[in-house]
Amino acid sequence: MKTAIGALIGLVMIGAVLRAGQAPEEHVARAKTAAGNDYQNLFNFLCSAQSPVPSPAPSPAPSPAPGPRRGGGPPDRSTWYAEPVKVFDNLYFVGQSEYSAWAVTTSAGIILFDTLFDYSVEEEVVGGLKKLSLDPATIYYAVVTHPHPDHHGGAKFLQDRFRTRVLMSALDWDVIDRLTGTKPARDMFATDGQELTLGDTTVTLHITPGHTPGTLSALIPVRDNGTKHLAALWGGTGLNADRASLFAYIRSAQRFDDIVQKAGADIILSNHTDWDGSKINLPQLAKREPDSPNPYVVGTPAVRRYLEVARECATARYARLN
Repeated sequence: MKTAIGALIGLVMIGAVLRAGQAPEEHVARAKTAAGNDYQNLFNFLCSAQSPVPSPAPSPAPSPAPGPRRGGGPPDRSTWYAEPVKVFDNLYFVGQSEYSAWAVTTSAGIILFDTLFDYSVEEEVVGGLKKLSLDPATIYYAVVTHPHPDHHGGAKFLQDRFRTRVLMSALDWDVIDRLTGTKPARDMFATDGQELTLGDTTVTLHITPGHTPGTLSALIPVRDNGTKHLAALWGGTGLNADRASLFAYIRSAQRFDDIVQKAGADIILSNHTDWDGSKINLPQLAKREPDSPNPYVVGTPAVRRYLEVARECATARYARLN
């Protein structure tokens, strides 16, 4: 009941802001302030790159190109390969240079968030886990945050090789059905607020539409040298150009911000390495000294500033359509 009331209040607040006729530049300024020095890449991607008058036609937000393809094959390995990194006691980065995949270890196996491209999943995820002395055959769940090939492309490989259970929201499974290329077979349907438990670990999934119709975001409990923390994974970042998607995005960012605040999440994760500081944090962690601070632990206010950047940039784009 409280969640429903909070969502209604959030909708009223969003509607009031949009009806107030504030200039797009005001929202961009708020986003820039919220970004500070921490989230400049996110701000530049969502706000600075906006054209003055975006096209009103709906279109999915494209992911950055993985690199030049030769003869229709995968891009050269040198353009995408990244070493795996232990980030927390129970969380590991097994992604590419530009795209993240996060492995959560539990007492009963691994929960993987996103599966990369079909050409990179074996080397980055499977090979990366092996380098970290973890068994890829224990990937029990793969949570796909949204149906773009940089996130769902490797899921079929995991289904075929390890019988991994793949989760997406129902709306995003519908999107998958309309896509060509490598894609997983329909499997598990994630629901809003779902507590997904494997062994001694429970992650909470939230449906946050806007980037795609059923984008998934998550809260992930982690430990750093035994100390408990809570990571918030914002599942879909790019903005679309149509009013309905933008309004859904604004609403989702506001609602997830409320969830983050109440839960006390003190870590922000993205599935792109540019936006959550992973390109800086991962090299630091690779040579981290004992007892030194973990750069991913930023505190709840900083996590909320990340979501404010996303929300305000989306609001600026929405305002430009009116």
